[in-house]
Amino acid sequence: MKPPRRFGVRTVATLLGIRFAYRFGSRLAPTRTVAHAARVFQTPLPSSRQRAAHAQTTMSARKDQVNVAGESIVTYVWGDPSTQPYVLLAHGWSSMGLRWESWAPQLLAQGWAAVSFDQPGHGQSGGTLCTLPDFARTVAAVGRHYGDAEGVIAHSLGGAAVTLALGDGWNAKRVVLIAPAADPMAATRRFARFVRLADHLREPLHRVLAARTGVTIEALHVERHAPQRTQPALIIHDVSDRDVPVEEGELYARLWPGAVLWKTRRLGHRRIVDDEGVMTTAIAFLGGADVS
Repeated sequence: MKPPRRFGVRTVATLLGIRFAYRFGSRLAPTRTVAHAARVFQTPLPSSRQRAAHAQTTMSARKDQVNVAGESIVTYVWGDPSTQPYVLLAHGWSSMGLRWESWAPQLLAQGWAAVSFDQPGHGQSGGTLCTLPDFARTVAAVGRHYGDAEGVIAHSLGGAAVTLALGDGWNAKRVVLIAPAADPMAATRRFARFVRLADHLREPLHRVLAARTGVTIEALHVERHAPQRTQPALIIHDVSDRDVPVEEGELYARLWPGAVLWKTRRLGHRRIVDDEGVMTTAIAFLGGADVS
């Protein structure tokens, strides 16, 4: 869970209630408090489903489905990935696959198809709970379904998921990560501060998360995975990103062999994906251009 950027009355009331409950529950009922915090942490914001429902009324993509671990994952396809090289597009936390629709015309103009999808609990896909291991498994499963990709573009938590998923029965020739998250323990630290969960309960929270996903939080850090990647990679990160600090993008650039880091300014964490300059540079990189 990330702090909502815009607060409605109901959101503020819910947040204040959670903070009040966690402040006292951390001392008086730690087990119940951790269980509730784990569910909140793994539950995407409802805006993901609301925006996806609205976007589908005008979408240009063909809608498809892939079964992943018993959940129906909705995919969006532009062009024909069975006959064209394609680019896989991976969204971030509480986002949706159709947030990439503005990229489709430029990708199609290169002769590529494009595939995006809604993660579990997001958009039109099934499921309710979702964390980084679920993100990574879904990326790999969708990739295996459509085959090895010409390139992959991923945002935020999707960047971490792609880094974990590459090589899991699927691959991509070139990689663009936009504002990629690197450190899941830093993410739970930010979450705990936001909801006022006592710091000594973060370790129990990690254990609850690992019990559901089967993956420890230590195993998810980018330092375990990026050094093993061999694809040319472009890391794009804004210096004023308040959701995922630019230091996490810099870490990717240090750990991923041969990666190029391109910093932007005044685009923040979300607008960076819609920026024309970012789009043009990313697509040029996937086409083999030197953007260093």
